[in-house]
Amino acid sequence: MNKKETILIVDDIETNIDILNNILSEQYDVMVALNGEDAINLAIEKLPDLILLDIMMPKIDGYEVCKTLKNNHSTIDIPIIFTTARTDEDSIEKAYDVGGVDYVCKPYKPKELKSRIAMHLKMNRLVKDLQKSKRQLARLASKDPLTGLFNRRYFKVFSKNIISHAKKNSKSIGLIMLDIDDFKLINDTYGHSVGDIVLVSISNMLQSLVDRKDILCRYGGEEFVVLLSNKTLDETKELAYTIQEELTSLYIPYNDTTIAITASIGVSMVDVEHEDRIESTIDRADEALYSVKESGKNSVEVIV
Repeated sequence: MNKKETILIVDDIETNIDILNNILSEQYDVMVALNGEDAINLAIEKLPDLILLDIMMPKIDGYEVCKTLKNNHSTIDIPIIFTTARTDEDSIEKAYDVGGVDYVCKPYKPKELKSRIAMHLKMNRLVKDLQKSKRQLARLASKDPLTGLFNRRYFKVFSKNIISHAKKNSKSIGLIMLDIDDFKLINDTYGHSVGDIVLVSISNMLQSLVDRKDILCRYGGEEFVVLLSNKTLDETKELAYTIQEELTSLYIPYNDTTIAITASIGVSMVDVEHEDRIESTIDRADEALYSVKESGKNSVEVIV
């Protein structure tokens, strides 16, 4: 059984509340507030799906209640329908200006009222579904589908924020780039499905070593990048050597044998004082990495 949606009725006259309650209570869960202050507190605490809000109330009128709720991040999206005996254009215009989605005049027409409520609840559900889909798409757009790590595009965008923050706070940023040695041979020998298992296993290992505040990215096919916030060169090198050691002890089981893994690792530091973008640091780390490749692989080199 689906949970009933919740409506908050706000009116300082109990007769009006009784009328609305009789109209709506069978279809919705109804909450009641008799003044503006209670309405604000109840809305923030309970987060109703819709609010029916009287305009004319003592101390805090409906307009002020609406403005307050629309300025609160937790209640900004709750649809508010004003209920009032006022029918002049200025009152109606002001109701929309302060954030109301609709305006219902007293005395109430039950069928019209229920239709308007149903329409606005449906619209709000559609908006929430759209926002959820957009968030999911944003997450998908930022993640590598195989490993679940951030992808290259997200890394380049987010690294700008980290560099900007480091400039303002005089912090250092380290970068580690690693490339799995002989990965093409692994794919050719055991198949791409095993190659995928290797990549996922390495990703899991890296995630266990990297702080949550740092960025771990699958930069290319078998390349990974770690961007380390507020880390010195010595700290960055230490992590790079730890990664190398962990990789050499990472054996991937395959049938009756195991696959040994090593990586060539390049380390560099962002020149926070002179660089606004990550590309130059990537180039230096990449140069260090390929120097390792040329000199025998499975090692760490630093170019700053």
